[in-house]
Amino acid sequence: MATPDVYVQPGTPNPLFEKVVNSPRLNPSPKETQESLKRSFAKYLANDNVSPPVGKLFDPTKHLTFEEPTYIHTMEDIGYPSSNGVSPVAVSEPFRLFSEDAINIMRSEILDPEVQEKYSYTSDIAPKQIRGYAPKHAKFIFEAWKHPETLSIISKIAGVELVPVMDYEIGHINMSVPGKKQQYDKEVLISEEDEEAIVGWHRDSYPFVCVLMMSDTTGMIGGETALRTGTGEIKKVRGPQKGCAVVLQGRYIDHQALRAFGGQERITMVTSFRPRSPRVRDDTVLNTVRPISNLSDLYGQAVEYQLENAESRIRHMLRNIREAMKAGATDVRSIKSFLDFEIKTLSHLNKEIVEESMVKKGCVGEACLETNKRKKIE
Repeated sequence: MATPDVYVQPGTPNPLFEKVVNSPRLNPSPKETQESLKRSFAKYLANDNVSPPVGKLFDPTKHLTFEEPTYIHTMEDIGYPSSNGVSPVAVSEPFRLFSEDAINIMRSEILDPEVQEKYSYTSDIAPKQIRGYAPKHAKFIFEAWKHPETLSIISKIAGVELVPVMDYEIGHINMSVPGKKQQYDKEVLISEEDEEAIVGWHRDSYPFVCVLMMSDTTGMIGGETALRTGTGEIKKVRGPQKGCAVVLQGRYIDHQALRAFGGQERITMVTSFRPRSPRVRDDTVLNTVRPISNLSDLYGQAVEYQLENAESRIRHMLRNIREAMKAGATDVRSIKSFLDFEIKTLSHLNKEIVEESMVKKGCVGEACLETNKRKKIE
């Protein structure tokens, strides 16, 4: 899966990109971005570096029903610089992704009594969330999000080659509790101070997310994702229907999930993604997921992939240094840039790994409030 026209980002050591980026562009225009996103998915699937499927339960010919989104909003469309994140893409309009059969299989896995009992979390911003159950209890879900054809679709829409952040973040479930239907009030949907939104104003822990609707939305009103633009205005992206999804660069955009009215069930599946290339900066934070996670699994997998990325960068730099020494032309500037990047990356990771005694279980709202206060001060 080769991603065309990846651009160099601020904070990434340029020497590491010299053999990776074909045509670096710091500020692609919205028109260029839209044209790039229309290119064929075939080049992703034809690449020799694509990882093989992880199992045989998920069949893309049966379970993928992809239809391209009608529009993909860029960072510039919503008032941010195109280089603000890891891609110039902000958020997609909803698009069809999985078949009815695939959704039904996924639902059977997440609604399994053992999964519901052992992997459920409650927080101050969501009544019920299910995390960390795949692949042990959800092999189909695991295979679906790991399949190269699924990844090619998500990567193409995101404008950068992506992989799931880690196994623990595959198939995070937000589940509403059935109850009395609420009266629809259009004013609720545009209130920036609405404290009863499903999830308050926040930025995600990881660069990209794909949000998949698992429930029938017939008769449902609302349920949009509200984005705070670079100019402070509120922009809404309509919620997806059953089997449909949206892709959002949620690490770099303040957003909230708005309430839906008229439905008795609302189950969404959120899978988080990061750039596949270890040479792209990683701004991952764990403050919004620590309180609702098994910290042993979360920390272990987070450190594992970060060290694997560091190992890849170190090996790459080591080859460059050896070649430079043979030529008698060691590049001090390149070495210091590399070391500075590694120090910052590992120092950032170190700050995210905190003692379990310091983690307030279920207290995710504090991280959301910090984002909201920070934005108001700005």
